[in-house]
Amino acid sequence: MFKRSIFAGLVAAAVVLLATPAFAHVTIDPEQAPKGSDAVLAFNVPNEMDNANTTQIVFVFPTDHPIADASTEAVPGWTVKIDKAASTTPISTDSGTVNERASQITWSGGSIPPGQFQQFRVALGLPANADSLTFKALQTYSNGQIVRWIETSAPGGAEPEHPAPVLKLTSSSETATAAPASSSSSNDNDSNALAIVAIVVGGLALIVGAIALLRRPRVS
Repeated sequence: MFKRSIFAGLVAAAVVLLATPAFAHVTIDPEQAPKGSDAVLAFNVPNEMDNANTTQIVFVFPTDHPIADASTEAVPGWTVKIDKAASTTPISTDSGTVNERASQITWSGGSIPPGQFQQFRVALGLPANADSLTFKALQTYSNGQIVRWIETSAPGGAEPEHPAPVLKLTSSSETATAAPASSSSSNDNDSNALAIVAIVVGGLALIVGAIALLRRPRVS
């Protein structure tokens, strides 16, 4: 009976390890770009539900550091709409000063099934006088639920449940020195993945050992 209890506990632990889903947020790739540059940003949108598809995503542009215009890459199956609004702050562009800004971009008509993600690419000119840009997002699902990626956190504070995507703006020197850090982060992620695999493999090995122990004939 004791052996069977151990076996049941090992099986339950392995099921939890193997069933734990990867956690993801709506993010921007790359996470940083030079101030005042022309950049192509990829907005990554994962489906985090098991029983509904993502059918619409809206990205709201910042108002404190307005962006004059944006262009999008075509995404098969999706329709895109770029809304404009008056800007209280004049915006300097290559064509002169304008008083109209991009207010939000909406993709709709497509579908992101559970367990998948979609990337939406946008080209735009970045302001030269900001340290970061926050693009709040609204993700609509086929069951009518809307997930609002609009929360922000104080520097050094804990990450909120639904953080708004943030793009860090850097000087040229900061961008150059940031490359090794990105590589280190990748190595850390690889190490974490290997550690998780090792734990799962170890758990499975314990299960196999327990099965062998249970099947072993008893000595009279």
